[in-house]
Amino acid sequence: MSTNTTEPSTASAVANPPRRVDFGRMSGRAWLVTALLVVFQIIAFADKAVLGLVSADAMPELGLTAVEFGFIGSAFFFLYAIVSVVTGVLASKYSVKWILFAMALIWAVLQFPMLLGGGAAILLVTRIVLGGAEGPATAMSLTSAQGWFEPARRALPSNLVAAGATLGPVIAAPLLAWVIAAWGWRWAFGVLGVVGLVWTIVWLLLGADGPHGKQNRSDKAAQTQADHDNDRVRDDSADQIDTAAVDDQKPVVIWRALLSIAFISAVIGGASNFWVQGFLTTWLPQYLRTVVGLTLSEVGAVTTFPWVIGALVLLALGALGHRLMRRGANAHLAIAIPFGCAAVVAGMCFLLIQATSGLLAVALLSIAGGCSLAYPMTASAIGYAVGARQRPILMATLGGVASFGAVISPILVGWLMGRAGYVATPKGQKPSPEMAANMAHGVHQAFTITGIVLVIGGALCILFLRPERLANTLQQRFIRLDKSLIADKS
Repeated sequence: MSTNTTEPSTASAVANPPRRVDFGRMSGRAWLVTALLVVFQIIAFADKAVLGLVSADAMPELGLTAVEFGFIGSAFFFLYAIVSVVTGVLASKYSVKWILFAMALIWAVLQFPMLLGGGAAILLVTRIVLGGAEGPATAMSLTSAQGWFEPARRALPSNLVAAGATLGPVIAAPLLAWVIAAWGWRWAFGVLGVVGLVWTIVWLLLGADGPHGKQNRSDKAAQTQADHDNDRVRDDSADQIDTAAVDDQKPVVIWRALLSIAFISAVIGGASNFWVQGFLTTWLPQYLRTVVGLTLSEVGAVTTFPWVIGALVLLALGALGHRLMRRGANAHLAIAIPFGCAAVVAGMCFLLIQATSGLLAVALLSIAGGCSLAYPMTASAIGYAVGARQRPILMATLGGVASFGAVISPILVGWLMGRAGYVATPKGQKPSPEMAANMAHGVHQAFTITGIVLVIGGALCILFLRPERLANTLQQRFIRLDKSLIADKS
């Protein structure tokens, strides 16, 4: 085994020049699976958005206060972390196809109890279980999609899958607003259940694990490639690693990756995005109805603005990252820095909202919400730090821990509203100017906190989310350990 670990980066660049991506070589099956995963993400985030859309009708009927309803919104994320970590471990051993199938089936079934007349307790329980089942959604979707593409070609399909998350509320909000107006708020859950069952059947027939996933890699080929890759790993301070060798990195002690500054930065950056998601899916519709004074149909349209902007941001950053990686850029430059910049922009917009009003405030809120929906980019970036087998563990753990941002924000917003004197208006009555002012006061306090969290999270990712440097550090540790074991045997 070669032990050369100081090969100059210029030599590697000559030996491995950037290649133009040939889209013709990409399998049609790969893009079909990617399309199904986009729909999967749409359904997942529609399930999150439905609670905010039914809030004005559900709260008085179920007798819930703002704090209680905020607690139910946060409850969606109670099992997020636990199930995400467990699923990540399972995905390192079993087929991702069947994990996605099981998740989608659980989602669909859990929608029907509310359609059939469930009360506040049923709503709480189903949201907890549903959140647990949806916790690993992004990590498993990215794992599945990346299994169909070579490492240098993953930025675009990864961001397409991520954009599906933002399209969920875009597509669902107008549709569910119409369903609520026509059939009542309980049918919003029923429609999502039916759509989930349809997707589950289609995935059963067409879904599969890709050739670049860990299930379809030959252990012998992976070992041979990994041995060869030891020649390409550089010193601990390097920010480069051979892109083609990413999937075949040697297995590492996973806790070293989880305690790294790169992973912790990704967690804080991701948590800032989850923080905003908690607000958007729980309180934004009611904020627009009570404070801004929009009708239900108008709310259904306006609540799509942040998600539309989020989809455009993800697509633009995905195209940028794709172009940069074609030219030889690393994941830090192509993925982590664009994510961090988007988070900082979102934070600044949240801080500016309170100094504005009317259309300008709505525009800033839409930009702030849209730019803070890029969380999957942190998972995409950190995936370059380990090999294919350990990638789902790292991604799922990241999503699970970062989701605590969404646990905190709905409760915090509800508490700030309640402290300001807000009380939910009985069904059929318009909120008084006093209640609207109280809600605005509480929510605007939350905007200040949200802006600070986003700026900090984005800055940390710009500075420290360096997956290639982490990969080199982890592989160097492995090589040193491997050498010491060989020396002991000899």
